[in-house]
Amino acid sequence: TDSNIKNTKEILTSNTKEILFKKTSMAFASPHVLVVDDGRVDRMVVTKVLKKSKVRVTAVDGAEEALKFLDLEHDVNLIFTDYHMPGMTGYDLLTKVKESPKLKHLPVVITCTEEYPEIIEKCMEAGAKGFILKPINLDVVPRLLSFIRGSRQRQRIKQEISYQVKLL
Repeated sequence: TDSNIKNTKEILTSNTKEILFKKTSMAFASPHVLVVDDGRVDRMVVTKVLKKSKVRVTAVDGAEEALKFLDLEHDVNLIFTDYHMPGMTGYDLLTKVKESPKLKHLPVVITCTEEYPEIIEKCMEAGAKGFILKPINLDVVPRLLSFIRGSRQRQRIKQEISYQVKLL
């Protein structure tokens, strides 16, 4: 009957809202940063700095490993990558991420030991959210978290729009 269909539709709508709320709540838990750097000491320093601010960190030693990890893991909120690495550079990783429909929403921050204006400009034009000089300290954490918040807000709005379109 029409009332059964209406009740079923209301239950489904209610369940969908609850699932969306749970996913959104989980997304606002501890942020997850993927640190990509071929230097063991640099990976350790960035990991320590971020963990002091209650950020979950996964650290890998190259861009290829980062792409493999991103293919398996879907809760990363930001990629923090060194520019100068053997094989694939941080710029190469950035372009691969921005070309991927699945990953392009992720903010990418490039780090380097020296300030090269042409490299900074190239990375920013390719979609990097920021360029930070090493050594990394606690002062950069609020900036990184602001990139994550902005990305999360855009994702949440997309989810809400997608949910509303499905209801129509």
